[in-house]
Amino acid sequence: MRPERIPLTTPQSLALSGGTLLLLLVSLAALSPLISGSAWWWATALAGTAVLGAGAGLRALRTPPTLVPPLELVALAVVLTLLFGGATSFALVVPTVDTFDEFVGLAQGAVRTIEQQSVPAIPVPALVFALAVGAGLIAILLDLVVQTVRLPALAAVPVLVPVLVPGLFLETGTDGFTLVLTAGAYLLLLRIDVRVRRSAEVAQEDERPDSALVSAPRRRPIVSTAGASLGLAAVGLVAASAVTVATPSVSSSLLLGAGGSGTMFARGVSPYVELGRDLRRPDAVPAFSYTSEDGDRPYFTLLSVERLEGDLWTAEERPVDGDHTLDTLPRPDGLSRDVLAEPRDLTVQIGQVRTAWLPVPYPASQIDGLRGSWFWDEGSLTVRSVDTTTLGQRYAVTRLEVQPTAEQLRSAGEPRAGAVADATRELPDDLPAVIGETAATVTAGARSRYDAAVAIQEYLRGSDFRYSEEAPVDDGYDGGGFDVIAEFLERGAGYCVHFSSTMAVMAREVGIPSRIAVGYTSGTPSGERVDGMVRFDVDSHDLHAWPELYFEGVGWVPFEPTPGRGSVPDYSRPGAGEEASGTEPTASAPAPVATGRPEGDPDRLLSQQGGGGAVAVGWLGGAGLVLLALLVVLLPAGARAGTRAVRRRAIRSGPSPADAAWRELTATALDHGADVDARRTPRAIADGLLARPAFAEDDDAAAALRRLRDAVERERYGRTLRTGPTPDDDAERPRRDALAADLAIASAALAAGSGAAGRAEAVLLPRSLRAASRELLGRTPLRGA
Repeated sequence: MRPERIPLTTPQSLALSGGTLLLLLVSLAALSPLISGSAWWWATALAGTAVLGAGAGLRALRTPPTLVPPLELVALAVVLTLLFGGATSFALVVPTVDTFDEFVGLAQGAVRTIEQQSVPAIPVPALVFALAVGAGLIAILLDLVVQTVRLPALAAVPVLVPVLVPGLFLETGTDGFTLVLTAGAYLLLLRIDVRVRRSAEVAQEDERPDSALVSAPRRRPIVSTAGASLGLAAVGLVAASAVTVATPSVSSSLLLGAGGSGTMFARGVSPYVELGRDLRRPDAVPAFSYTSEDGDRPYFTLLSVERLEGDLWTAEERPVDGDHTLDTLPRPDGLSRDVLAEPRDLTVQIGQVRTAWLPVPYPASQIDGLRGSWFWDEGSLTVRSVDTTTLGQRYAVTRLEVQPTAEQLRSAGEPRAGAVADATRELPDDLPAVIGETAATVTAGARSRYDAAVAIQEYLRGSDFRYSEEAPVDDGYDGGGFDVIAEFLERGAGYCVHFSSTMAVMAREVGIPSRIAVGYTSGTPSGERVDGMVRFDVDSHDLHAWPELYFEGVGWVPFEPTPGRGSVPDYSRPGAGEEASGTEPTASAPAPVATGRPEGDPDRLLSQQGGGGAVAVGWLGGAGLVLLALLVVLLPAGARAGTRAVRRRAIRSGPSPADAAWRELTATALDHGADVDARRTPRAIADGLLARPAFAEDDDAAAALRRLRDAVERERYGRTLRTGPTPDDDAERPRRDALAADLAIASAALAAGSGAAGRAEAVLLPRSLRAASRELLGRTPLRGA
């Protein structure tokens, strides 16, 4: 008898491994539009090569097929340790507990970078780690279906993952050239499999003892095989084209860069509403602390809002620039060398703030000590991460204390071309009339843009306005938007959001570029000194928003229009140019006591990180890939269960119940490693099975097998083959029930005799499916009489 699975020689197996590796590497190249550079591809190529190389080596050593995938996982762990384990590993390749802790941190960082980056993404270590893991898992699945299951057509399923992903996030879909190359590599793999199978079959036929068997021809005309290959190519390219056309329609996914850079407040989350809720919190939540020199109490900026439009004002969604690392912090825009800018050092220790945006005084000239990958934003110099958060960070900052004089601000001319973004000047055509009228009235006597800015600040800090965190909520005008500003001007009550946005819009009305900074005020002195520096504590009640106005030659200059919050800069006070130099700024009254806050996340404003939806989608995307992998792994088991159900139904109601029972028995025997040749007679097959210990030691199982043998012989060769009783005859039902019972007894004996590993392989990698696939493709020799 001949085993159904034709063993391959080492060169034949290596040929399949080579074709599989080529398919994997080409499909991974489809991710190129999503990720900058090519270093990430080499990491994924190394992971895939290590896995497939390990599989080829294990098969060359005749390792049991069931052990190959777990050992390939070990190979993947080794290469990941080599690439990412660093000092946590032993001898660079042996992972330790600390190594796996490092992997967990990288995986968490990968989730964050997927949430926070736009395309093309910067290949930070966490993202490269995730890609290498994905490539290794795809390689394991490819090796499983190509070498172990021996159904290489299923290799299209795992490689669809990298091929389809770009179409989810790019309007142009998957690159056509890469798609064609992937299809070509797939067809090449199928062609290699055809040649390998034929070589193996021919070699086995030559070694088989002579017997009266009907065999398929050893070779087929080249025209027929070329036609089959061209047919496969046509079907694959048509399907690929359909996928390319279809996938851009779902490119609004939130996974990688949909809609922009994935800012903390993106996708409809208003920073102003969230900031207001934090200010109304009954109890302050610690945010961070910092140490600085006496008298140095800066504001800390998280992000800047430039585009004021609609009802929700959010940070400008610009992609992260991989060249903007913290060792390349530039001089702030518009600041000339004539303006005094003294460096000040401070150290920040983050407490409970968990966000991708770093609290940093504007402008900062140096930042050291951060963990993870952090980048500065053009213009605003805000700092954000793509793979970590602020939680637990400790870093040193050197900031520039810019001290312009009133005369320098007053003499500032029109901003030069390109000095500021157009978004910092824009106003809608349907701006509520009260805003323009108020701005014109307040700045009527101003001699310069600077004087107009001072007048607006003084107006908002005047007696016509009062600080209130509750009035906007009670009266229904909380948050950002031009209609909210109009309502605020009419009612005269609000908190920092309303004061800062009103001043920013009124400044634009009189021709001054403006933006809104969102962050923290300088906090409260703790009374503690560290190395001669004063420590200040900042909490959720210090959350704040303030306007920044642009003056050519000075740059972006902060103002403080909110009464009872923060401190007013010297240069922005009325008559500042007439005051004696060196006057110390006076702090305003402390902020009013908060009176209440809705239930929610204790740090709701700073936990958005790209919107709550992005976090869910990030995990859903990972869960989807895991589910896809599980479906691929369980696909053979599902197909086998389906064929088993069809045959059992045929036993109950089909025209040839004994034949159906016998075919299911031989399939089960194949699954459990028996040498079953479907071309031999039932009696010859039964004699071979009866010699197995499972039947030799179990009289009931042996008797059941003989009854099944006799039944199929009577049905196939007897006179009642076509004239026998129908399934509905009363006498027929007991016979069918007896066949089903005998099949169950014999199948249980086969399972008991194959051991735990054999039973697992029979379920997950049923060998009978390979015979079925050959029969479907016309490659199975004819069954003997």
